[in-house]
Amino acid sequence: IDVMVGHWEFTYREEEVLSNIALFKGDFIGQNVRVKEDAIMGDDYPAMVERYDGSGLYDEDSGHAFRPYVIKNVGGARICVIGQAFPRTGNANPQEFFPDWSFGLREDDMIELVEQIRADEKPDAIVLLSHNGMDVDIKMAERVPGLNAVFGGHTHDGMPKPIKVKNVEGNICWVTNAGSNSKYIGVMDFEFADGKVKDMHYQMLPIISDWLPEDKEMAAYIKQMRETKYDKKIIESRAPDHFYHPARVGKSYAEILDEKLAIADRTLYRRGNFMGTWDQVLCNALRHEYDADIAMSPGVRWGTTTPKGHWITMEDVMTQCAMTYGETYVSEMKGSDLMSLLEGVADNLFDPDPYLQSGGDMVRVGGMDYTIDPSKSIYQRVSNVRLDNGHLIEPDETYKVAGWASVNRTPEGRLMWDVVRDYILTTRGKDGVLHLPKINHPKLIGVSENPGIADYPGELG
Repeated sequence: IDVMVGHWEFTYREEEVLSNIALFKGDFIGQNVRVKEDAIMGDDYPAMVERYDGSGLYDEDSGHAFRPYVIKNVGGARICVIGQAFPRTGNANPQEFFPDWSFGLREDDMIELVEQIRADEKPDAIVLLSHNGMDVDIKMAERVPGLNAVFGGHTHDGMPKPIKVKNVEGNICWVTNAGSNSKYIGVMDFEFADGKVKDMHYQMLPIISDWLPEDKEMAAYIKQMRETKYDKKIIESRAPDHFYHPARVGKSYAEILDEKLAIADRTLYRRGNFMGTWDQVLCNALRHEYDADIAMSPGVRWGTTTPKGHWITMEDVMTQCAMTYGETYVSEMKGSDLMSLLEGVADNLFDPDPYLQSGGDMVRVGGMDYTIDPSKSIYQRVSNVRLDNGHLIEPDETYKVAGWASVNRTPEGRLMWDVVRDYILTTRGKDGVLHLPKINHPKLIGVSENPGIADYPGELG
């Protein structure tokens, strides 16, 4: 990797981020990550930056934490790569991890930066390496003149063809997104004539891992890591009571991760816009842990698939849950607050203005069904919200709701991966199979003609 931008990298503490960047043999860039003024003027942050040879404060005057762009010579052409970290990191992830940094779209700064690069650097092409998400990238490509292409991420869209966007100057910018989890690699070829882009060609190449020779050095490193013993120095949680798990101490990571928990009764997947079968396992585990009426789980997009009939291992669970703020909780919620929460998340996803979208998937729910019309406006999208027993959610009634991955506080509950592990072991059948009696797929209204709908397992209206 020559160049990268950040999102989940920022869910480690600032000093850990700078330590990881120091180990990275490439350029970590981001025009929209700034150091807060009080941090620059204080003592602690400059001292930390000094420990990492200036990393974390690229430009004291502008406040850039990291280099905003880099010029790469590729095939004899000078290609400028501008970095755009996930702009809503400060809302989507715990700010306690990055108290000195701020994020945002910073469109005006992007326009000014591109103008400066065109005037001073005179590159042959300018590309944006972005973690905005597909819809936001399309809008930014339209509004920021001078970009030739956007290599996007965050929304995990595997786009076989680029979206060709006409910008405010009348020029075309190609917006791409090559999926996730190393399923594809996006390849773009530029043709130049007289110092300008004459033509572009793009394709997504599938990565068939079994066809690729193993990297010996990486394989040795992974083997070494899996043979490492878990000890009391491990920090799994923000809560001191859960820093490490006593039952894991002294075991190798291979022993921990290879534990077989149950056999999947169906394909367990995470990546659905509204629900996934793995999400149902997570929600069921939360309800089981707290005897809750309802469970809610964030609509994140990562996590690998477990095929039907395969053993669910602890490693599979960790691919669904592993994060630096995995504490669980239970709380009492009024039905009206529950409805407002669902509407708020839906608005983050389906607001007509891409700049107001967060780019995730709909919050996952267990023990509850609902109907949603994404085309409606806020507070009109969600209806017919019912418990699994068929009872309507009443605005003035109070419900016991379990969840995890709290951004604003540190809950006292057990870590999600331990909750899920114990749930699977406790509820699997005598045949070793984990049976899911129901999947809480919401009913979708007004999307049957949407080209993104394919084999939706829930009800369409």
